[in-house]
Amino acid sequence: MKRFAARLLPLLTIVLLQTACENDIEKIQFLNDSETYPDLIGEEIEVIYSDSAMVKVKMVASELKQYSAAEKPYTEFPQGLTVFFYDDSLNVESEISANYAKYYNDEKLWHATGNVIARNYKTGEELDTEELFWNEEKEEIYSNTYTRIVNENGTFYGQNGFRSNQSMTDYTLIGSKGVVKVKEDE
Repeated sequence: MKRFAARLLPLLTIVLLQTACENDIEKIQFLNDSETYPDLIGEEIEVIYSDSAMVKVKMVASELKQYSAAEKPYTEFPQGLTVFFYDDSLNVESEISANYAKYYNDEKLWHATGNVIARNYKTGEELDTEELFWNEEKEEIYSNTYTRIVNENGTFYGQNGFRSNQSMTDYTLIGSKGVVKVKEDE
């Protein structure tokens, strides 16, 4: 009897292991899919861009995830980010913040969403929208969603977004309306 039990135990173990294993190809491929998982994760990130030893841009984010193996490689900022732009005297000239952002590496395209606010401290201008794109190669900023721009001349709305050069000195509101401040002659 002991001999029979000694032979039966390994056989039962093999049968149980085979029935417990699942060979669902889709699940296995998903688990092995390197696009699904970030290859770089960072917390409390601060990145400084400089030119000729002069700080030009500082980016601050709570979390960063980089997906280099994705079909379209990207870096994700799931908890948002804030970007500060500096003048030659190292004063903050402007800033942009958003609740969420993605950077598509190959296209050099930023996509920010959720309470996107851009402020220019020199001009006093402020832009508010829910979605903003910045194409680094074309040096263009744009949005296809409702946008509000406030400056010294009034408050202007782009019902269908806006297009601008990256310095926001030449912009066009799409589907625009607004309130303009007019000075009265005395």
